[in-house]
Amino acid sequence: MSTMLRINRDKCGYCGTCVAVCPEDALELIDVYLSLERECIACGICARACPLGALEVIHEE
Repeated sequence: MSTMLRINRDKCGYCGTCVAVCPEDALELIDVYLSLERECIACGICARACPLGALEVIHEE
């Protein structure tokens, strides 16, 4: 089973809240594009902080 972060770019307002709260510095905001740059540990902190619900931690078997 793997856990990963899904970014819904249609919902993302590119506010940078998720970037600011990520403990692993895994997210980067480049102009108006949110990128998963480093190893994400799928802790869910960014998903809970996102005011638009654009991030989701998913579990796949």
